[in-house]
Amino acid sequence: MRRGKINQWILLTVLGLGLILLGPGTGPLTDTDAEAAWQPKKPITFVIMAGKGGGADRIARLMQKIVQEHGWSPQPLIPVNKPGGAGAEALRFLKDHQGDPHIIMVTLNSFFTTPLRANLGLSYRDYTPIARMAMDTFILWVNSNSPIKNVNEYVKAVKSKHGTWKMGGTGKGQEDSLVTGMLQDAYGIKTTYIPYKGGGKVAKELIGGHIDSTVNNPSEQISWFEAGRSRPLAAFTPERLPQFPKVPTFQELGKGGMVYYMQRSINAPGGIPNAARQWYVELFTKLSKSEEWQTYCKKKALHCTGKLGFLTGKDLGKFFATEDAKHKKLLKAMGEI
Repeated sequence: MRRGKINQWILLTVLGLGLILLGPGTGPLTDTDAEAAWQPKKPITFVIMAGKGGGADRIARLMQKIVQEHGWSPQPLIPVNKPGGAGAEALRFLKDHQGDPHIIMVTLNSFFTTPLRANLGLSYRDYTPIARMAMDTFILWVNSNSPIKNVNEYVKAVKSKHGTWKMGGTGKGQEDSLVTGMLQDAYGIKTTYIPYKGGGKVAKELIGGHIDSTVNNPSEQISWFEAGRSRPLAAFTPERLPQFPKVPTFQELGKGGMVYYMQRSINAPGGIPNAARQWYVELFTKLSKSEEWQTYCKKKALHCTGKLGFLTGKDLGKFFATEDAKHKKLLKAMGEI
């Protein structure tokens, strides 16, 4: 056998053995393979665009706990509250860290309203959508010491105050103020809106008698309700909430347009690697199916399943576009923009 043929035979033999050792479908590690293996290399900053004690804060800290207990992340999630400027501080922080895959944020509807109101030069399009975890609900509340037992009595009491009735809520132009605006328009009443940095503070102010009413999310007020300290009057939902079967909806009371939800979603800075986005999608998909999360949703009157539940991918992008347009219309009607 000629030397050239011998060398060729040796080369083919070595290549064949290499393919056997690597196994079927295996080859040299490509850039795509390396990207697909993405995992966080340092602690994940979990930004909350609201103050401590509110719905977003409670959700973020619950998520942190669930992920930690299940060992779903090689690095911890570190909750950080950035409520300044009705969430503008949080939005700016993520924008300033564009491309950083070790930052995520739990959002409210101020994800849409704050950029519109504050002229930040930002929009929801500047961020990487991960998942919509739930849609939160709103209820009109008064202190249980109040003589008010229903909405008719509430409207009469507010009118008697000639504009001095104190309605507490989170940030001007945020969700609570939008719901308050809907309430005022529907019943021809006027209140003095007092903004706070988080729903937890709003709830405490109602119990302390410093404000006259709130439109808190159930998760923010339910512990006070269970303690007999607050009274729900009506829900801003199409149907009665299972957690509050005796509380009517505004639709039942003849106000068909009085429906409003707040999205609870997870977003990351714009420009992060696609593999990092996919890792977070998989993480929050698992979290959404966990018993702990589903139990929390049922107890706190959040919609976490069905058409108002978990959402990701293109459907989430369409949802964001619809919500942004809806809130632009609401803010214009209120004269906020």
